[in-house]
Amino acid sequence: MRRFPAEWEKQRCILMSFPHEGTDWAEGNLTEVLTPFIRIAQAIAYSQSVYIICRNKEAINSHFCSKNNMSFIEIPTNDTWIRDYGYISLKVKDEPRLLDFTFDGWGGKFEASLDNNVNTVLHQKGYMGTTLLEKIDFVLEGGSVESDGEGTILTTSQCLCNPNRNGGLTKEEVEIKLETHLGAKRVLWLDHGYLAGDDTDSHIDTLARFVNPETIAYVKCDDEEDEHYETLKNMEAQLKGFAAPGGKPYRLVPLPMCEAKYDQAGNRLPATYANFLITNDALLCPTYRDKNDKKVGELFTTLFPDREIIPINCLKLIEQGGSLHCSTMQITY
Repeated sequence: MRRFPAEWEKQRCILMSFPHEGTDWAEGNLTEVLTPFIRIAQAIAYSQSVYIICRNKEAINSHFCSKNNMSFIEIPTNDTWIRDYGYISLKVKDEPRLLDFTFDGWGGKFEASLDNNVNTVLHQKGYMGTTLLEKIDFVLEGGSVESDGEGTILTTSQCLCNPNRNGGLTKEEVEIKLETHLGAKRVLWLDHGYLAGDDTDSHIDTLARFVNPETIAYVKCDDEEDEHYETLKNMEAQLKGFAAPGGKPYRLVPLPMCEAKYDQAGNRLPATYANFLITNDALLCPTYRDKNDKKVGELFTTLFPDREIIPINCLKLIEQGGSLHCSTMQITY
């Protein structure tokens, strides 16, 4: 029996992949770019292990005053968004299993051959111990699927049924894959919702997230003049039509839409509060120097009363299209 654990379940470690001169961050000030990654790693390492994939471990670890709970591992990478190419943790007959799906740079948009090989190299280096690795010839990114730990997967049709992934499968064909590989008992499909500046074709972790098996937090736009208003309103309507495993409607918690953020060229950036990370003892919350930052922090305090809320400025991250959750991948026991 296969089971896809929820993010709030006990974690063995969290993977990160740091920027280097060969990534999309090369054109900027690399030291400045490293700042949010360092802060995320420090927040994680306060209470659990973090494995940091990097080009030069001596150059990276020199940025840390304390390296407690940190392992620096030299593996070649194309980019930093390990949520989408790192292992997906599974339980098979209650034993941990690591799944290595194919990563093709979000439908061939970017070179990804090095990223696609990270899981194999990391496993060969022995960092995952004796946990079995299962390679799967199917394109699936970690940020595209949300699990409640009880057999329900929340995802988007724009991503998983996109012709640039697996040739464009139907929902029914994708559901068979999710049942086979992730043990899905049911799949909740969102057909609406996107963020301007997002290269992922609407990953679920930018739009809606499980807080527990009965609760979903989602991005809500109240500004009728915003380009996202209609599609996020339609997404909200779909969420209201979903029922939790017990048959009751989900408790839906709206997350405010960030004020529009732009890069130097005037392109809108995909700022989203849905891109939070749950660790063993904390909730890492992305902030954007936005009027809603404080409000969202207070909201997360009520949603995760047993975890410390740690805000991290992610404005620099969204310049390359991702945020806090995209920069990490949890490995569960």
